[in-house]
Amino acid sequence: MSKRISSSYPKSKFLIHGLQLVTIIIILITYLSSCSNKDNTIIEPEVVKALPVINVDSIFVSLDEEIINRKAASIDKVFSNLRKKVGFNGTVLYAEKGRIIYNKAWGFADIRNRRNNLNADDRFQLSSVSKMFTAEAIMILKNEGKIDYDTDIREYIPEFPYEGITTRLLLNHRSGLPRYESLADAQWPDRKKPFLNEDMIEYYVIHKPNPYFKPNGGFNYSNVNYALLASIIERTSAMSFADYMKTKIFEPLGMEDSYIYEMDPNNNVSQYIEDIVQGYYMDRRRPMQAPNEYLNGVKGDKMMISNTEDMFKFMTAVDYGLLLPDTIQDEAFVPGSPKSKKRKDNYGFGWRIPSKYPGCYYHYGWWKAYRSFFIRDDVNDKTIIVLTNTSKGPSSEHFWKIINDKTNPIPEASVNITYWEAKIGSRFPYSSYRNRITEE
Repeated sequence: MSKRISSSYPKSKFLIHGLQLVTIIIILITYLSSCSNKDNTIIEPEVVKALPVINVDSIFVSLDEEIINRKAASIDKVFSNLRKKVGFNGTVLYAEKGRIIYNKAWGFADIRNRRNNLNADDRFQLSSVSKMFTAEAIMILKNEGKIDYDTDIREYIPEFPYEGITTRLLLNHRSGLPRYESLADAQWPDRKKPFLNEDMIEYYVIHKPNPYFKPNGGFNYSNVNYALLASIIERTSAMSFADYMKTKIFEPLGMEDSYIYEMDPNNNVSQYIEDIVQGYYMDRRRPMQAPNEYLNGVKGDKMMISNTEDMFKFMTAVDYGLLLPDTIQDEAFVPGSPKSKKRKDNYGFGWRIPSKYPGCYYHYGWWKAYRSFFIRDDVNDKTIIVLTNTSKGPSSEHFWKIINDKTNPIPEASVNITYWEAKIGSRFPYSSYRNRITEE
């Protein structure tokens, strides 16, 4: 509720104060009249106009520069050591208080021949970090009134043979459905042909493998849940999953280097995915480039292509409620399963929720020689994004240490949240959320 001035102030006090004010004004006028106007210097408007214009943002940036440089140097030292000790190969973005502090690439795009240095804006396959973007698209559909979290998904995919599975259970990995990868490996006849989301649904209809447990009977992280969510997006929006993500998320946020990889069902699987950094298997004497494969036709659980800067744009939009109102967006960070001694972390909508670090959210990804890490400290406004193109590399422990490092804290930023508007030259279409008023 907005604060207002109380009207209960005594009228008699207003009267007394008014008389005192009149007396003061009369005395002041008498004094000024006795002064000679010739002795007073008059400041002309032109003199005021000549005063210098001060850029407040430049003051803040200048004052913070030394701290930012120290923080960036400490992060650089971590990855320099990782490069020497375990051959870290990839790109890193670290942001704090809304500012990108560190954005750098380490290693090679062509690891086998140790050539073509990586660039900070290179694109990678995000593996399971794709899931947070799929969840965001589902929440947009929810906000548009096109789906209900607690309705049986057969409302959207009528032929699906399992009863009692809801969109919420898919989001929280509580459907109990068996892995589509095992089903495809056992039944798909020609691995030169891509296995797509619709093929996946058809195979569940035909073969109906036994579930691990009844819907909502437990937690089991499985790619099938988010692949089905992508299919729900296609069925309810009458758009391809790739087009929906482009229209609702990538284009509005200026994520110019992001897209969903799609396979043509009429063509054979290509040897490699073009126009992105290639992945390499590192468990042999010499790194081997990871080929494209038929399971890459399934989307929603993986197969998003992006870079660190685009991913940070997404995180900024989530933080400031630019895609969704808080009532919808905040559900992504609500634990979806009861607390359990057997399970250290919980799972929301596309985000893992660690018990060890309250107020933090994260997701990792590994798929066919790509490894990705996305960690967000919501309490201290810190984000680290790491994308690699190797099957082996440093553990996430190194990245958590950077997040938890309390030395060289960065002051609050004086810049606003619409930096990408200037970059792409257009107004963010969901900016109405930016102007919402928080009632006290």
